[in-house]
Amino acid sequence: MERVFIIPLRKVKNVPRTVRAPRAIRYIKEFIKKHMKADEIKIDASLNEKIWERGIQKIPPKIKVKATKEEDGTIAVTLVE
Repeated sequence: MERVFIIPLRKVKNVPRTVRAPRAIRYIKEFIKKHMKADEIKIDASLNEKIWERGIQKIPPKIKVKATKEEDGTIAVTLVE
């Protein structure tokens, strides 16, 4: 099963500047967990690099991802180009 999501990261901008990128990664995992109903979530390296592209303080306002549910129940999250 594959689904494409546009995840808004504006809420993450309300935290201190020095924790924004790690908090955005956690927020993406929570969002996918809520919408895809799974426990184990794997973030692709390209998505991680996109979040950290401009440093820890300047995260993108929103991000488009593709979530793929595998047969063993894990979810792989990748960046949509």
